[in-house]
Amino acid sequence: MRCLQLASPSLPIGAYAYSQGLEMAVELGWVSDAESLAAWLRDQMEQGLRAVDIPLFARLYDAVANGDEHQFEALSAALVAQRETRELRADDCDRGLALARLLRDLGIEHLPLPAGRGVPLAASFACAAWHWQVPRDSAAQAYGWAWLEGQVLAGVKLIPLGQVAGQRLLCALLEPLCAAVTVGLELDDDDIGGSLPALAMASALHETQYTRLFRS
Repeated sequence: MRCLQLASPSLPIGAYAYSQGLEMAVELGWVSDAESLAAWLRDQMEQGLRAVDIPLFARLYDAVANGDEHQFEALSAALVAQRETRELRADDCDRGLALARLLRDLGIEHLPLPAGRGVPLAASFACAAWHWQVPRDSAAQAYGWAWLEGQVLAGVKLIPLGQVAGQRLLCALLEPLCAAVTVGLELDDDDIGGSLPALAMASALHETQYTRLFRS
């Protein structure tokens, strides 16, 4: 149940505020329907979630479990450094800081979270999962699901798509999501890293997009 709580879109951390470049991708016509949205998200699963977020999340979880605060801070910094635009860094760190504050408001103390703004969501998520005794692999799946659901919900609003189309898309992407998480959990240190040029360009251009539903 704690796993479901962490993955819930009702978790008050501002996940609804950012589109992670998707709003500009829709404006540019790169994403215009369910098929192109699926392709956009599959690329991010392959080069982002599988290659960066999940392996670093797993190592953050292990660092918390082992009480290695130095490693935890280094991994947090490495994850923030992987974000290719100011918007993507702000998105990650704003949600990470919001979850850190929420955990403290819920009475969870003595977690190795820095006081500043450089707290990626995966770091706070790992702390919460470990504290609530959510197994690492299950927590990684919840982390991936929360990202996917948030992006599909953004696509439903922006393209727009119907709610049923959004659910069909989630069903179609479940298998590649599970595969990305499984591979990411087994990735070697030397294989961590990825680049998404189209996402970076869309995110950077979003800052000056004339009409926006989401923050930049």
